[in-house]
Amino acid sequence: MAKPKIAIVIGSTRPGRFADKPAAWIKELGDRRSDLSFEIVDLRDYPMPLFDEEVSPAWAPSKNEVAGKWQAKVAEFDGFIFTAAEYNHAPTGVLKNALDYAAAGWVNKPAAFVGYGGVGGARAVEQLRLIAVELQLAPIKTAVHIMWPVMVEAREGKSLAEFGFLNDGAKAMLDQLSWWANALKTARDAEEKEAKAA
Repeated sequence: MAKPKIAIVIGSTRPGRFADKPAAWIKELGDRRSDLSFEIVDLRDYPMPLFDEEVSPAWAPSKNEVAGKWQAKVAEFDGFIFTAAEYNHAPTGVLKNALDYAAAGWVNKPAAFVGYGGVGGARAVEQLRLIAVELQLAPIKTAVHIMWPVMVEAREGKSLAEFGFLNDGAKAMLDQLSWWANALKTARDAEEKEAKAA
């Protein structure tokens, strides 16, 4: 079985965003592993309008061309890590919109989160866990939370890799993500094989 392919989804599109730093750091940590492969997916590359389709993409193809490209991209992956900025105790609108625009591509795949901002983005991550369940993603327990003081030091030039507790948290998150990605990929592959044989 090919090793699971994981998308690191940059969940903010604002100028001067912090999200690039945790995304690059997690990608660097992930690339040292042999059990998963990683790709950064930037929502700036998928400028979708606010969700305005007549029906959910779970029931009919989206009419928006960019949304179609986004859905095809999501379908390529076996799991996801979302960078989660916290705005007003919630995740970004652009990330929620991107989640709403895909349907089948999320089903029976694990989701992990790297939050940042107030209380390390914990409130945004908690809301994303609820959304993930509705989308039939499997949110894993361990997340990474980057607090304001660390963000300040990172903006001033310190690498996130220099914070040992963040590396420890990221390793635990990636270990859990690997277990779930491999288990769910095995189950999806078996289901697909059974469907073809029927």
